[in-house]
Amino acid sequence: MGWNSRQGEEALLRESPERSSGSRSETERSVGDELSNAAASAGPGVVATKPGPEVSARPSRRRFAGAYKLEILQQAGACKEPGEVGALLRREGLYSSHLSAWRRQRDRGALRELSARKRGRRPEPPNPLAARVAELEREKRKLERRLHRAETIIEIQKKTSELLGIPLKNLDNEGDD
Repeated sequence: MGWNSRQGEEALLRESPERSSGSRSETERSVGDELSNAAASAGPGVVATKPGPEVSARPSRRRFAGAYKLEILQQAGACKEPGEVGALLRREGLYSSHLSAWRRQRDRGALRELSARKRGRRPEPPNPLAARVAELEREKRKLERRLHRAETIIEIQKKTSELLGIPLKNLDNEGDD
C-alpha cells in the first residue's frame, strides 16, 4: 500500500487531540488552501476563497516622488492637534520612519535634487578644446589628400620625363643649394 500525503495528514489530525479546535497546523493550512484552489477551478456554483499569501506576486518596494515627500512633510508640519500626524500617516499608508527619513533628506537638500536628476552615469563635461581639435583634424585630412595628389602628380611627371628622355632637376638636391 502506498502512503500519500493526505492520508498522513488525516492520521496526524486524529493523533493530536490536545490541539485547540480553532488552530490549524501549517500542513492543514496548505491542504485547506489547495482544496479551496481546487474548488475555485471546479466550476460555477462553487464558492471560491481568497488564495493564500504564497500565491500572490512578489511585492515591490514603494517609491515616492520628491514632490510627494515635500507635500507630506508640509502637511505634517501643519498638524497642530495631537493625533493629526497619526491620522495623516494612516490615511496615506505611511510610517513615522518615513517622515524622519524624509526630513533628513530635506535638510540635506536631497529632495530638491530628486525631481531633476536622471538615473545612470553622469555625462562627462564637454571639453572646451574639443571643437578646436575637430577643426584641426579636418584640416589635417584635407592637407593629407592634397599631399597625396601632389605626390601622384610628381610620380607621373617623373615617368613622363623618362619616357620622353627629358632630364629633370633632382628635387632632393634643390634644398641643399
